[in-house]
Amino acid sequence: MKTRIVQKQFKRIESKYIVDVATFALLEKDLLKHMVADDYAKSTITNIYFDNEHFEMIQDSIAKKNGREKIRMRVYDAKPTANSQAFLEIKKKENKVGFKYRLTSNPVSVTNYIEKGIADVTIKDEKVTTELEMLRERYGTIKPKMYIYYDRVSYRGKEDRKVRLTIDKNLLYRDVDVAVTKGKFGRPLLDPNKMIMEIKVPEALPDWLAALLDKYQIEKQSFSKYGNAYKLASSLASEEVLTHAAV
Repeated sequence: MKTRIVQKQFKRIESKYIVDVATFALLEKDLLKHMVADDYAKSTITNIYFDNEHFEMIQDSIAKKNGREKIRMRVYDAKPTANSQAFLEIKKKENKVGFKYRLTSNPVSVTNYIEKGIADVTIKDEKVTTELEMLRERYGTIKPKMYIYYDRVSYRGKEDRKVRLTIDKNLLYRDVDVAVTKGKFGRPLLDPNKMIMEIKVPEALPDWLAALLDKYQIEKQSFSKYGNAYKLASSLASEEVLTHAAV
């Protein structure tokens, strides 16, 4: 099991794009003139998003209220276990700039801390714990509410390592059995022929990257994985209610 040495705090501008497989195949040839595979080029990512019972945190994020915060646990093992390395992350936005704070732990410790307030020796990052306490005051009891999985390919700039680009594909979500140890299953979050491309830069896009986006007519889009999973799950729940009412 590979252990990742990771940065604890981030401040960067993030932009997302929905691209189809054929378009990215062409784009990638040009990208590789300026980018190389990242240190962890290919990864499987399992996320658990935490919220209160009524999903008020993601509703506020969709409505662009407060800091549009999200609390998630992320695991990179292909088959996560209770002993896997897990990252507890809190994401927020201020003036269109994204901030992320995280600590390294394991799934059991993270879940116990979020749900029960029990902090062991791995829960020791002051920024994460302070942010979480603020969110508890606002939203009350917080617990696991959404599972989201995807495969990721990562690139970084040759000249500037802080320029990063990721491709996420094979996205799945579920709002039942919300635990990393329950296995990989769920409903598709996105058309299988499409992928989410995300660009992360400290400031403005490099000229060469802006030119490539223009060349392939790729436009920035708003796409929150958790936000869209919540909308899809809510829509399915409403359909089930209507179906039962009609019987």
